[in-house]
Amino acid sequence: MARRQASSQKFNVVIVGQQGRLAYEALIFAASLRACSPDFQGRLIVAEPQHGVLWENNPTIKNAEVRAALAEFGAEIIPFENKHFGQKYPYGNKIEMLKVLPKGEPFVFFDTDTLITGDLASVPFDFDRPSASLRREGTWPIPQIYGPGYTALWKSLYDKFGLDFESSLDLSEPDEYWRRYLYFNAGFFYYRCPHEFGARFLQYALSIRDSPPVELCAQSFDPWLDQIALPLVIHSLGGGRDTLPQGYLDGSVSCHYRFLPLLYARESNHAIDVLEKVTAPNKIKKVLKGSNAIKRTVYQGRGHKVRALFDQDNLPRREQMIRNKIKKNGFWIR
Repeated sequence: MARRQASSQKFNVVIVGQQGRLAYEALIFAASLRACSPDFQGRLIVAEPQHGVLWENNPTIKNAEVRAALAEFGAEIIPFENKHFGQKYPYGNKIEMLKVLPKGEPFVFFDTDTLITGDLASVPFDFDRPSASLRREGTWPIPQIYGPGYTALWKSLYDKFGLDFESSLDLSEPDEYWRRYLYFNAGFFYYRCPHEFGARFLQYALSIRDSPPVELCAQSFDPWLDQIALPLVIHSLGGGRDTLPQGYLDGSVSCHYRFLPLLYARESNHAIDVLEKVTAPNKIKKVLKGSNAIKRTVYQGRGHKVRALFDQDNLPRREQMIRNKIKKNGFWIR
C-alpha cells in the first residue's frame, strides 16, 4: 500500500551543477534518473551558481555540449546567486539554491555525485516530516580531551535555537557515542517546501558560523557546517532519523558514490551496471569523455582494476582507508 501511495506523489528533484566535475556528474545523474525511474513526473532541476563577488572563478557550466545533453534528458538549469557562501564554502550551494525552487512544491535534493538505481516513485516520502541521509561517519564534532563531550556540544546548539534536545536522541545508543546524536550526511534531504526549509537552513548555518556557542570554540565548521545545521533544521520541522523507511535511498533506489573510484571499490554490482549502461550510448559518451576521471575510470576500464583490489564483502571500515589503498595503487582520480 505504501508503495502505491508513494507512486502518486509529485515532487521535484534538484541537484547542483557547475563548471567542472559537477557538470559531468549532473549529466550522469540525469541519465540514471531517466533510465531507472521512467515514471518520475516531477521536474529535474539543475541549480547553477552564478558568477559574482563570492566566486573568484566563474562557476557556471560553460560546456555547451553538457548543457545541451542535460536539456535532452529534460533537466532545467536554473541560476541562483550566492549571497552568503560561494567559492570559500561551496557546500553552501545546497543551502542557497533552495530559494529559487518552486515555492510550496515538495522537493528532494541529491548531491550531484549520486546515481539513481531504482524507481524514485516507489519511495514512500512523507514530505511533512523531513529527513536526510544516514550513510555517514562520525565526522563532527571531535570532542577535545579536556573539553565538553558530545552531549554538551550538541546540546549547546539545540539550546541556541530553542529546540528540545532530549527528543532528538537515539536512546538505543550509548551515552557519548556519536550515533546517539542526530547527525546526517547532506547527500540527500527533502521537505514539502524548499523556501521554508531553505530559510531555516540558512538561518541556522549563518548563526552557527557567525556566533557559535562557546562550547564549540575548539570545533571546526569547515567543511562540516551544512551537516551541523541540517539535523537541527530537520528536528525543528518535525522530522528525524526514522521518517523514511530504510532500503530505498542509499539502498535500492539511489547510490551516493562520492567519487568514481569509490563507486567501483565499494558499491553494488547493480550500481556499476547502471553507471556503465547509462554512460554507454555514443551520444553521451562523446560528451562525458571530456572528463578525464570518467574517461579513465569508466571507459578505459580502470574502475574494474580498482574493484579487484577489494573484497566487497569485507571492506575497510572507514572511507579514508579505501581511498588510501586506491591512491597507493595509482588509481585515484577525481
